[in-house]
Amino acid sequence: MSDEFLKLLAESQRTLDEGFANLPPNPAVPLGEAASTILQQVATRLHDNYPYAHPLYAGQMLKPPHPIARAAYALAMSVNPNNHALDGGRASSAMEIEAIAELAKMFHWTEENGGHLGHLSSGGTFANLEALWVAGQLICTEDGLPKAIAASDQAHYTHSRISSVLGLPFISIPSDEHGRMDLPVLEALLATGVIGTVVVTLGTTAIGSVDPLDQIVALKKKYKFRVHVDAAYGGYFTLTANLSPETRAAFDAIPHADSIVIDPHKHGLQPYGCGCILFRDPAVGRLYKHDSPYTYFSSKDLHLGEISLECSRAGASAVALWATQKLLPYIPGGAFALGLEAGHTAAIKLHQRLKESPLFIPPASPPQLDIVFWAVRAATPDASSTLAQLIFDEAARRDLHLALAKLPVRFFPQNSWKNFPQIDPQAKVTCLRSVLMKPEHLLWLDQISQRLDAAAVAAVGSIPR
Repeated sequence: MSDEFLKLLAESQRTLDEGFANLPPNPAVPLGEAASTILQQVATRLHDNYPYAHPLYAGQMLKPPHPIARAAYALAMSVNPNNHALDGGRASSAMEIEAIAELAKMFHWTEENGGHLGHLSSGGTFANLEALWVAGQLICTEDGLPKAIAASDQAHYTHSRISSVLGLPFISIPSDEHGRMDLPVLEALLATGVIGTVVVTLGTTAIGSVDPLDQIVALKKKYKFRVHVDAAYGGYFTLTANLSPETRAAFDAIPHADSIVIDPHKHGLQPYGCGCILFRDPAVGRLYKHDSPYTYFSSKDLHLGEISLECSRAGASAVALWATQKLLPYIPGGAFALGLEAGHTAAIKLHQRLKESPLFIPPASPPQLDIVFWAVRAATPDASSTLAQLIFDEAARRDLHLALAKLPVRFFPQNSWKNFPQIDPQAKVTCLRSVLMKPEHLLWLDQISQRLDAAAVAAVGSIPR
């Protein structure tokens, strides 16, 4: 941490301490030399990591928290609030409600148009669990049995796993050649009446594809089902101005969804774990109703634990998110939105460079968000997969950290491999993948490209083609 950061944190701590100045002193336990030695060991052990905050780390979905989020989180930990009940987190509970309102407002769910219900969670997995739990109680057969949950085969695996945990039927919908949900297949299944909830992913984990939410919402005119939007990764892109018309149409349809999940600990500049679940209809809160003889006694106001399946939750997460929203409000054209736009621009530029390279095979369509993936040019998918692993290792030796993903060959043009007509479209190939979610990635694109090319030349020359 910088000296300026520590000074700011110390000044804020003094302000916090002044609020409790009328209490008898509570002597702090000194850490001493033993603790200092242990913390030095911790710092040394933490060297065993990738440089997640650096622009040359372009592998997984890891974006450094904003300094104000780190400072606010650390400051709140002086109190260590628990946002399950108001008596465990008075200030932080109020800040969570305000922060949730800002997220809902970003999706045009405001008090003026019906309100919303929501809270923070430990992450997208638990937030999605709550969404499917509610859906399973609301959409049932005539016999009272829950209808099926449907999601694309490119949706996060958590949906099938959660459905299993909840005892809900699950249907996987095939994706098209762009990794988006296949609408004709979906509609055919909706016509049978077996589907109760469609999970629409806005930003798939593997390739950042965006399901056509606008077209799926239109199907509600013919069939009865709920729409749950899993925007854990891509939700904040609703603020951006440089999306393709097709992608923009999907995001513009978000207000018509029944529930939304978004992860502030991804693009929202927050520490892990900070997820969020939002419902358009506040009346679903009745499904959470329960009695606690010892928890909800300090106030008649809403306790967040009364609308959550999770009990103990870090109030510090709410404080950090609230502070970040104050500094970087969710405004189209604002600093926060421009940072997202920079990542999207970087992804499009990298995709174009890959198209111009004789070494790589990118998909035909440019990235919808800020995730880029590409195969290595070779005679067969198996040979391509082998080269991808070699390039991945070579790039790391050059301090460029990418990721690998096993994807269907149908995501690539049909002339990608010499014997493509004999390849099963369901066959898979190991690809290289890059998540350009840091605004600085745009400035470092030349460095990324140069190191990638050097790694590819070294790897391709290491085995016969």
